Amino acid sequence: MKPNILYLTFFAFFCFKSHSQIKKSHPTTQIVFNSNTSSELTSNEINNLKTVYGAALKTEILDRPTRVLAMKEILRNRVVVKKIPNLDKPYPMLSEVSLFDVFVPEITRDAAFSPLTFNPLKYNFEFHKAGFQTFRVDGSNYYIIIIPQHYNN
Repeated sequence: MKPNILYLTFFAFFCFKSHSQIKKSHPTTQIVFNSNTSSELTSNEINNLKTVYGAALKTEILDRPTRVLAMKEILRNRVVVKKIPNLDKPYPMLSEVSLFDVFVPEITRDAAFSPLTFNPLKYNFEFHKAGFQTFRVDGSNYYIIIIPQHYNN
C-alpha cells in the first residue's frame, strides 16, 4: 500500500509541475508608425531630447534606432495640445505629473506654459498606457492629450 501512495504522490506532483511549465503567451500588437517618422529629427526635437536626456542622449536615444523612432512618434503624432474653453469635466492637472528627471536631475517645469514650446518628454506621462490620457494645464484652458501607441491599428 505504501508504494501505491508514493506512486500516486509522485504522479500528482509530476502533473502539477508539468502544468506549471506551460507558457501562457499573450499576443503582442505591432505598433504602426505614421509616415512622418521617416524624416530626420528636427532641431526643436533634438533640443527637447537634450533637455531631458542631457549627456546620455547619444547612448540612450540616438544610438538606438527604435528609440529614435518612438521619440519621433511621441513628439509628432501622440501628444496634442488643445485649447478647449468651458470644459467642465475634471482632468488631472499638469502640475500633478512628476518630472522625468532620471538623466537631468536639475530639470524644472516651465515658468509659463506655451503650446509652442511645450516639451512633453519632461514629464512622466505614461506613453505606453492603453487608452487616451488627458491633462489640464494649471490655470488655463489648455489640455494635453496623450494618444495611445496603438492608435493606428
